[in-house]
Amino acid sequence: MHAVFLNGTVGVGKTTVADAMSDLEARPHAVVDLDEIRRFRPAAAGDPFNLGLQLANVAALVANFGAAGAQLVVVAGVIESREDAERFRRAVGGAATFVRLTADATVIERRLRARHGDDPDGLAWHLARARELTAILDSAGIEGEVVDTSADDVEVVAARVLRTVAVAEGAQP
Repeated sequence: MHAVFLNGTVGVGKTTVADAMSDLEARPHAVVDLDEIRRFRPAAAGDPFNLGLQLANVAALVANFGAAGAQLVVVAGVIESREDAERFRRAVGGAATFVRLTADATVIERRLRARHGDDPDGLAWHLARARELTAILDSAGIEGEVVDTSADDVEVVAARVLRTVAVAEGAQP
């Protein structure tokens, strides 16, 4: 089984692209949203985004999806460092492609304002986090294709990511 990680800052379209990929993918597959599988309160001391819990849950889900016949797992979330990318690669059993989704800052801001329009505190946090994460990801040096989601239709972006996965799978031993 192969995993593809859609990585990027908040508001870039990771979950939307993952859902579009699911609509386009014909073979047995699963979609995992890291935000959902790390949702646990309170977070462990020193692990505010529950990375340890995410990794354990990813490993369990991938094993279960594999046992059910999945050939591809699409994972949408944030991976902030090369070290964490390797930890995720190990959690899915090694066969993984990383794709960083990007978008213009104005596009991200528009998306976040639409999503959090009735939550001023949430909007302020997400706008600040989008800038912070963009800087972190710009310097992280995580391998993989970079795909801009600013202008293309989501189906076009999803198809491009699936082509990237197909190339990577062809390169697998």
